[in-house]
Amino acid sequence: MSFIIVQYAVFFGILVILASFFGKYIYKVMTNQNVWLSKVMAPIEKGVYRLIGIKEEEEMTAKSYALAVIQFSIAGLIGLWILLMGQAYLPLNPEGKVGLSWDLAFNTAASFVTNTNWQAYAGEDSLSYLSQMLGLTVQNFVSAAVGMAVLFAVIRGLALKESKTIGNFWVDVTRVILYVLMPLAMIVALLLASQGVVQTFQGVQQANGLETGELFSVSLGPVASQAAIKMLGTNGGGFFGVNAAYPFENPTAFSNVLQIFSMLLIPVSLLFTFGKAVNDKKHARALFTTMAVLFVGMLALVTFSELTMGPVYAGVQTSGNMEGKEVVHGIAGSTLWAAATTATSTGATNSSLSSYTSLGSIAPLFLMQLGEIVFGGIGSGIYGMLAFVLLAVFIAGLMVGRTPEYLGKKVDPFDMKMASVMILIPSLLSLIGTSAAIMMPMIGNWIHTDGAHGFTEVLYNFTSMSNNNGSSFAGFESNTVFTNLVGGITMTVGRFVPMIAALYLGGNFAKKKQVAVTEGTLSTSDGLFTAFLLGVIIIIGALSYLPSLTLGPIADFFTTI
Repeated sequence: MSFIIVQYAVFFGILVILASFFGKYIYKVMTNQNVWLSKVMAPIEKGVYRLIGIKEEEEMTAKSYALAVIQFSIAGLIGLWILLMGQAYLPLNPEGKVGLSWDLAFNTAASFVTNTNWQAYAGEDSLSYLSQMLGLTVQNFVSAAVGMAVLFAVIRGLALKESKTIGNFWVDVTRVILYVLMPLAMIVALLLASQGVVQTFQGVQQANGLETGELFSVSLGPVASQAAIKMLGTNGGGFFGVNAAYPFENPTAFSNVLQIFSMLLIPVSLLFTFGKAVNDKKHARALFTTMAVLFVGMLALVTFSELTMGPVYAGVQTSGNMEGKEVVHGIAGSTLWAAATTATSTGATNSSLSSYTSLGSIAPLFLMQLGEIVFGGIGSGIYGMLAFVLLAVFIAGLMVGRTPEYLGKKVDPFDMKMASVMILIPSLLSLIGTSAAIMMPMIGNWIHTDGAHGFTEVLYNFTSMSNNNGSSFAGFESNTVFTNLVGGITMTVGRFVPMIAALYLGGNFAKKKQVAVTEGTLSTSDGLFTAFLLGVIIIIGALSYLPSLTLGPIADFFTTI
């Protein structure tokens, strides 16, 4: 156990050091400053602006920015939907994959456009190489870029004074892709390929089994390029059906650590970017501390549960619950991944979450239920956390009878309405979706386990979709017309309603005047505020989800001990 703690400590130490430098780089990108890639990327950037017919200096209001986000995303959804249904008639399809059904294609398109990457299909068995690259990998880039662009707009709104605009969506998306995502993805893809992650256009190959010598089929494809951006963009959709538990997608201990690191790098770096952009590094440290405490707590819970609560066999020495986990990654490499993938809205998996112990499964489930604000997805993690910050500031203001302030600006009723929308929508979608599925007459055919564990399967999967995570709790039959339609709508609403609310929140803050800091101003950077913010987050999460957790994993624990 002590060795695992040391491993975790070294991992997070390196992560924070690199994130501090990368966060400054992102700040320069965000503020249109020259960076070391400018000589290469600037001509390409200008060419993109000319191609799409925009002027770099033009600014957008919150309304026009939100409209651009919606237009861009709808175009991506329709294009991907058509591509998936028509892949049988397109090139780069060596295995002759047929087109997806209309409902599965809709669900998949909505999933990847919303950065959820929920998969109701087995990748290597269902999609052509063209669909994987032109469809899914492209959306891995652009959906991540949209999230970061929206964060940039919100941050500008917090920092600007008496401004009607919050930036230009097309400029923000272009710069994120060219200066942040593409360079990092190229580096990570090369590192993954060096570890044995496949990258080829060859079709299925035949190989001899080591023990029996019998022939069996081996699926290949352009995997490394997709795996890199799926982790860096907190996307998570795997090339293969079993995601990163498959050796050709995650073959070594180094590739495992690299992919976990990739999940966390940009979300953690953006905290440093945020502190510099709003000129309040102490407040950014308070947010980082809040996220870190929640993450470490959930990581400790899942690791301890998997190490100590595994099955016990007479006369056999066991080392924890290894069911559903790859030996090469072990319990530590699996539980760190499980916590990181649900904290950051990535959703990629390297082990079977359904095989975790009852208490161990609470950690990834609860991290999603908080709204995936513990580092969170690219962009969405921080603007989701800001909703809780405003709620904490508002409650503190009520307690002392003072108008709440945040970053030197008054918090008004409109701000609280937008923050409430951002907090409540994912919770409502998760619980309504779970309730609707449980009441369906066919639910007995959709879940493969009875009792509390079966309920947990449904709860986990709708929580995953509503919070744009995409990881699944195996055992729930996801490829049904009901799940594809309801899930697709859930993912779309869960992504874009909070996103639009965040943009309007940023736009409202941009219009405000700066107010003087007085002795009565609530500090948002000290230990007291950090503890208060933690309390608000945990209480909101408990009030929203404790009944469902009691019916699910908690009941499962007491019925299996």
